[in-house]
Amino acid sequence: MSVPFRLESRLPRVGTTIFTVMSKLATDLGAINLSQGFPDFDCDPALVDAVSRHMREGRNQYAPMQGVPALRQAIAGKYAAFHGHRYDPDSEVTVTSGGTEAIFDAVAAVAGTGDEVIVLEPCYDSYVPGIELSGATPVIVSLELPDYAVNWDALRAAVTPRTRVIIINTPHNPTGAILAAHDIEQLKALVRGTDILIVSDEVYEHIIFDGAQHESMARHAELAERSFIIGSFGKTFHITGWKVGYAVAPAALSAELRKVHQFVTFSTNTPVQHALAEMMANPDGLRRLGPFYEAKRDLFLGLMDGSRFRPLPCRGSYFQLMDYSGITNEADGEFAVRLTREHGVASIPTSPFLYRSSAPKVLRFCFAKKDETLERAAERLVRV
Repeated sequence: MSVPFRLESRLPRVGTTIFTVMSKLATDLGAINLSQGFPDFDCDPALVDAVSRHMREGRNQYAPMQGVPALRQAIAGKYAAFHGHRYDPDSEVTVTSGGTEAIFDAVAAVAGTGDEVIVLEPCYDSYVPGIELSGATPVIVSLELPDYAVNWDALRAAVTPRTRVIIINTPHNPTGAILAAHDIEQLKALVRGTDILIVSDEVYEHIIFDGAQHESMARHAELAERSFIIGSFGKTFHITGWKVGYAVAPAALSAELRKVHQFVTFSTNTPVQHALAEMMANPDGLRRLGPFYEAKRDLFLGLMDGSRFRPLPCRGSYFQLMDYSGITNEADGEFAVRLTREHGVASIPTSPFLYRSSAPKVLRFCFAKKDETLERAAERLVRV
């Protein structure tokens, strides 16, 4: 449909996200949805009860812009307990309407026209549009297959005097890769003595496997002093639809982030924040999250054993990449659609996460599902 005026899109290459497309296709066809990253099981009933109670008690108006004090205190306490770094809940913790908002706020707060922001691909699909809307230029560095490791020589070569931000994601979506101690030392050396800031997307921080330690930027003072660290309650409490995230950062960086946040959403759902503060009082649930999802990963891999799909390493998150090169030479998007239509299982191709690299023969499957869902899906996939 034409419009009677000139319209120039700020995001001319952006359409409907692949997550929306594949989830709709799964719904339309009645397929098992292992595409979009959300659980098909419910959250703790105590959390729902707590939200209802806070609603009945009248906590239904705007929360403070920076977040409900009790929740900010709980977030600060978590970083002290899990990562040994103390953030001031008043000046260094900000609650946002989802992790995606926090990432956008952080980039918009510090990067603009003339700046460059380095992104490691494949990358979550909100990163590059957020950079472009901020007027900065995305600079893409490819991770290396088969384990999606950071090529530090390539990353160093991408740094210029215009580099303002590096976006890090660990555990990584869509690959399940994690940063290890040697990566952290490389990152420290790279940014030391520069004005480069870090936006560290750590929304899967508690979903990490095989005895590995999550290398949060908060664990390393040299990196924490220049980092926005992003978290998500949707991932930790199985409530992706509630859209509550947060950013922790030094006071000077948090002040800039809040300048953006207050004009994006201003504040986040008040009774939900109060309920989450209560849930955070017991950190045992966070400690159980890794083993819980590790068991689901192992179940899915066991069920897929003997199939023509080949699993790639998954060290964290709730996504498993599967190499399908032994099945077909089709492009990943084409095969994902055919797999949904003909075999009744929806997945996500990695091509929408890529900007400069050609897509390998790999699909992403979400295993944040009931065991019976994974069993039904694998039964279909092993017949492919």
